[in-house]
Amino acid sequence: MVFTYGWDTGPVTQEIDLSALEVPASPDEFDVDPPFDPAEGALPAERFLDRELSWLAFNERVLELAQDSSLPLLERVRFLSIVGSNLDEFFMVRVAGLKRRIAAGVAVPSASGLNPRDVLARSLTQSHALMTAQSHTFADDIVPALHEAGIELVHWDDLTGQEQEQLGAEYRERIFPVLTPLAVDPAHPFPYISGLSLNLAAVIRNPTTGKEHFARVKVPPIIDRWMEVAPGRRVPVEQVIAAHLGLLFPGMEVVAHHTFRVTRNEDLEVEEDDAENLLKALEKELLRRRFGPPVRLEVEETIDEEVLELLVTELGVSADEVFRLRGPLDLRSLGEVADIDRPELRYEPFVPGTHEHLAEVETASPADMFRALRRRDVLVHHPYDSFATSVQRFIEQAAADPHVLAIKQTLYRTSGDSPIIDSLVDAARAGKQVLVLVEIKARFDEQANIRWARKLERAGCHVVYGLVGLKTHCKLALVIRDEPDGLRRYAHLGTGNYNPKTARLYEDLGLLTSHPDITSDLLELFNSLSGFSQQDGYRQLLVAPHGVRDGLIERIDAEIAHHRAGRDAAIRFKVNSLVDEGIIDKLYEASRAGVPVDLVIRGICSLRPGVPGLSENIRVRSVLGRFLEHSRVYWFAGGGEPQAWIGSADLMHRNLDRRVEVLVRVPTEQHVGELGDLLVRMSDDDSTSWHLDADGAWRRHVGEFHVQDELVERARRRRRSGNPS
Repeated sequence: MVFTYGWDTGPVTQEIDLSALEVPASPDEFDVDPPFDPAEGALPAERFLDRELSWLAFNERVLELAQDSSLPLLERVRFLSIVGSNLDEFFMVRVAGLKRRIAAGVAVPSASGLNPRDVLARSLTQSHALMTAQSHTFADDIVPALHEAGIELVHWDDLTGQEQEQLGAEYRERIFPVLTPLAVDPAHPFPYISGLSLNLAAVIRNPTTGKEHFARVKVPPIIDRWMEVAPGRRVPVEQVIAAHLGLLFPGMEVVAHHTFRVTRNEDLEVEEDDAENLLKALEKELLRRRFGPPVRLEVEETIDEEVLELLVTELGVSADEVFRLRGPLDLRSLGEVADIDRPELRYEPFVPGTHEHLAEVETASPADMFRALRRRDVLVHHPYDSFATSVQRFIEQAAADPHVLAIKQTLYRTSGDSPIIDSLVDAARAGKQVLVLVEIKARFDEQANIRWARKLERAGCHVVYGLVGLKTHCKLALVIRDEPDGLRRYAHLGTGNYNPKTARLYEDLGLLTSHPDITSDLLELFNSLSGFSQQDGYRQLLVAPHGVRDGLIERIDAEIAHHRAGRDAAIRFKVNSLVDEGIIDKLYEASRAGVPVDLVIRGICSLRPGVPGLSENIRVRSVLGRFLEHSRVYWFAGGGEPQAWIGSADLMHRNLDRRVEVLVRVPTEQHVGELGDLLVRMSDDDSTSWHLDADGAWRRHVGEFHVQDELVERARRRRRSGNPS
């Protein structure tokens, strides 16, 4: 799912007690006293943190940003919206998966030692505490702060008579015609409640018979959630609908009404044997997704017990899947509030510039990308370096250049009005050979990717869907160009999607290169993805599912050997998630050997740092800020000859075993040094970040600087001075 992130950090002002978010104590809680004795041989069974609980802890960190009064107010509102979106996905995918495993009798304990029932129980407890804290943050902190800033989020009863009359007229004109009341009686069964929809449960009385009935009214999702009654004054649309329920049930008495929301299992399970069957199966599964079993019921805390009992019975949810919350429900909608045109309540605007080595070849016309890449490799760092004037321009020039013979590219996610898709279409129509590997199983983007695939096919592109049983997650583009000295290949290998919109919000890295070994490797890889091949060895690439885990373990072993030989040895990784037990155990081995290990992990971490005798040489940091940290970097000191690898692969089972992932060795010594310095800066004790303790708790550390602020200011100085260096 694609979320809009807009982050920055600063001192925390925390008014809500989040102690309830800690994982409940249990007999198998990890004990670091006495320390692990490596002489005894076997590693301790409790050395892994649970991935689901670690994911919830990540959202606790996002909530802390929403509670931070030093941040711009509308950015805090957006963080609160992000927490809601993330929790929706957690229930649709992770909680639903746990329930499937339990129902199927697959009760094998996870690496953390918890069985699925324990993980589910703890996840529900922790997420309930998190959602409660989120709702209180909104009501007690955000709403008063918005009011003080001139943005009022009010209740229907707070409106003046004139305002109510105004909204009543708008309701009759725009909302009433699209509402469909659904009654429940012997002739009308309980209606299907779609996932993530906002609903009103109404209790209606017949004044003649005195009999009460239940009815459901769905809040139309195409209508703005927060209706503006006056500049800076908004009311939730469900309250406007509730105030006019009598129009939907003429002649009846409205006894009560309550808001509720259901979350369903919306993960997809598709088996495929060929491309066309895969498309049809996926389209069918997308229809089925709407009817997945419920995994969460959200209700307002004031709901009548009789109405709640009816919802619980008809939906088939358990008591611990019911979340009674202080309204309003569905705080994802706060994204509408965050978009209010009040620039003084947001981060100072930042416009990325052209990378210095591409700016060198800019004249009155756009930069000649091929000329630039013949001179040197270019390592772009988004959003500090413009995506539009680097990666997007690379594809656009390739499509328009008459000397380009072929373009080969992977697409995992892209924007709704993608200029990259348009460029590939133009290239195919111009007679170029265009191969596009579309990953139509990219979660929550399946429908959009099916649409892109059809459009590309109609334009004459060769569209393939990768290897059976594997998602293709790597971000690659290869261009073959006819030049005076023969064919030359140019490439882009990135850590993020080919999406111009998220490239302004996500931190990512990309290598633009004409390096012969890298481009040759890519040619062979694309041939294996579109044809038949048993190749799993490359010169400058590590390719999953066969090569990434083994390649990283081999390099960790090399660092251990360097350290024992007295040479420079260090390991620095930056990833979104660290879950894979094989990699974690190898990092423990490196720590026990004395190799310093610094890990910058945005989200999930199953490794326990700082455990005496096991991981005392490992530090784990999490950096959250204005931009979503998304790049993956693997840096090794190499005995004095450092090397760095970048790519799209996180250290998770799905990335290493069930996806086509690519890590590329960065060939330029200067770039390797820059990446190493970046990771040092992000791990610095003077940098604002969260620190992970051995017990699994994250502590926020407010330092003297924030890495993202430094990079933004550096980019601004370059633009102001006109000097790219």
